[in-house]
Amino acid sequence: MPLFTFKDFIDILLVALVLYGVFRLLRRSGAVTLFWGLFAFVLTWLLVRFIFHLELMGALLDSFVSAGAIVLIVIFQSEIRSFFYHIGAHMEWVSKRMHNSGKGEREYVSDTIASACRSMARTKTGALIVLAGRQDLSEYMDTGERIDAAVSERLIENIFFKNTPLHDGALIVSGGLLASAACVLPLSARRDLPAQYGLRHRAALGIAEKTDAIAVVVSEETGNVAVAHGELIEEVPVIRLHEKLRTLWDAPAPAKHKKDKKQEQL
Repeated sequence: MPLFTFKDFIDILLVALVLYGVFRLLRRSGAVTLFWGLFAFVLTWLLVRFIFHLELMGALLDSFVSAGAIVLIVIFQSEIRSFFYHIGAHMEWVSKRMHNSGKGEREYVSDTIASACRSMARTKTGALIVLAGRQDLSEYMDTGERIDAAVSERLIENIFFKNTPLHDGALIVSGGLLASAACVLPLSARRDLPAQYGLRHRAALGIAEKTDAIAVVVSEETGNVAVAHGELIEEVPVIRLHEKLRTLWDAPAPAKHKKDKKQEQL
């Protein structure tokens, strides 16, 4: 009887990762029920064929398995298209990063977001942009519309243009991509925030309190720009926003209950 080797362990691990990736993709597309149905069918086929050795039932299920590739393409046509679209979006992003090889990824993203915020501040276009740190923000991304598009100043401005379907909510930037728009964020429960700070500011501080993300807010009323990180939120001159983002991105989130002079004034 052959022994279970390390190679077998790697094989099983890779299959598990592939199945998990497929599950996450289908969950975002709303087709997770089909995934569980397919999983139940494969499990039944394995039990019938290799555990109970039911020849007639096994032959019947084999006929379905042999045509499995075609059946999967028909059933998951839209999901497969979405999968290859995401690959194309990532390739487009890599191409743009190669074109901008003189800049690092974070510098490019920081500069692009700062430039978009500068334009939105001039027109007093309200915006809320979250830059993911090391912590996973998938639970918040799943509340919005997945985009997975290359970081683009014009696309950011278009997302937050008033009365567009995705302008109300947060835009989350993760993995060097505009990952998800119209996302719902947790609100901060702090009571010492200035009266002019609305829901966008509270949402920015809320996500910054719970994660190591950086949140940027453009006020719809004043056009001022504020940045939240840890338990701190402060207004930043828009011309210096790119410097602020570059500094904060590599810095650890401020410790809980730590205050600086700016917070004490709030």
